[in-house]
Amino acid sequence: MIEEKRLRADARRNRDRLVEVAVEAFSRPDGDVTLEAIAKAAGVGIGTLYRHFPTREALVEAAYRSEVARLCDAVPGLLESYAPDKAMRIWMDRFVDYMTAKRGMADTLRAIVASGGNPFAETKARMREAAGSLVSAGAEAGTLRGDVDPQDVIAALVGVTLSAGGPEQRDQAGRLLDLIMDGLRAR
Repeated sequence: MIEEKRLRADARRNRDRLVEVAVEAFSRPDGDVTLEAIAKAAGVGIGTLYRHFPTREALVEAAYRSEVARLCDAVPGLLESYAPDKAMRIWMDRFVDYMTAKRGMADTLRAIVASGGNPFAETKARMREAAGSLVSAGAEAGTLRGDVDPQDVIAALVGVTLSAGGPEQRDQAGRLLDLIMDGLRAR
């Protein structure tokens, strides 16, 4: 894979667009999309895709890491724009979206792990840090409980997405997230 820091502006745009299209494609229920279809939807040739991502696994891993970064990097902006409890609830919705996107990548991610790679190496720590920032801000503001382990929040969110994370179950997922928020609120 081409090192991101050395890319020209046009090459970086192409790479970013490929990752964006891949996330969309892998997030659909029929996520068995070809690399040719991803390249076409991104407006580039298949050679450009392969220059950036020599294998399907490389593209899936980049898409996965992009989604993790998008979710975790959103926390400071959410906390700047919203009260901590509202920021937490918005972030929970985004977490469900992230898990839905990840579902279409699951088989390929498992294959990466089976071949010795570890696309999840930083994920757990980044998620815990993101959830921890939200919990801490809420506790400091007096709107969220201060005795909550951020990893428990992550586990609850994973549970929601496993039971009601599909697009057809989005209303149920929202109701479950509201129940979790009720449990997180300071009394």
